[in-house]
Amino acid sequence: MPGFNEISCAQLMRLIGTPDAPQIIDVTIDEDFDADPHLIPTARRWPHDRIEELTPSLKGKHVVTICQKGKKLSRGSAALLATHGIRAENLEGGNYAWRDNDLPRISHANLPASPRWVTRHRPKIDRIACPWLIRRFVDPAAQIMFVAPSDVELVAEKFGATPFDTETPPFCHVGEACTFDQMLDIFGLDTEPLRRLATVIRAADTNRHDLAPEAAGLLALSIGLSRAHKSDTAQLEAAMPLYDALYRWARDGQGETHDDAPKS
Repeated sequence: MPGFNEISCAQLMRLIGTPDAPQIIDVTIDEDFDADPHLIPTARRWPHDRIEELTPSLKGKHVVTICQKGKKLSRGSAALLATHGIRAENLEGGNYAWRDNDLPRISHANLPASPRWVTRHRPKIDRIACPWLIRRFVDPAAQIMFVAPSDVELVAEKFGATPFDTETPPFCHVGEACTFDQMLDIFGLDTEPLRRLATVIRAADTNRHDLAPEAAGLLALSIGLSRAHKSDTAQLEAAMPLYDALYRWARDGQGETHDDAPKS
């Protein structure tokens, strides 16, 4: 059971991927991080001795601090943030406990240096699903840029953005796999709910509704959102709750049905 002002790995994993996820601050020292350069999904690294610099941006937010073993550095960081009125908890057992529980970790080498991502305009499914995945499991502050297809590579170069759902690896379709599938592989997000969600996205994006009956509904809603919004950015924001709901279905809603017909 978690101790005072602590959150367990299982509790944190239930929050990651949802709109209620906390901001995760990894205060592991460089020497320890270099020995095992992986991050919990959405975690950002920050020096423990500069933690107070973050207080203006963390006001009113739920924060979880992490170090390698979940002891003095992360406990002290959480306690110091608490003196500024911030709701901060320490991850019980730290990065080692997360790793030993076989929970998803992202290799630092696979993370883009910039929060900017760019893709083709007028998205429907994969180019909306991927930004949802990035913001919920990789970088909550990610900036998603939609441009004309001919401009994607040039914009990526000029603005230091990572292109996705283009013909250029690594974030692209490979065989029958969609870009969403590739992102799960590259970022090590191999969880049953995300793989289940990926099947629905792939089925809708490639018109293979035989793979998942839910694909027809996702396609219909995606087309409706595209028609309802002239701005691609506005469409993405409107679609975020849709994918939040699909993720919760994939995680918790298996087997649940609904029949509200009156009983004779």
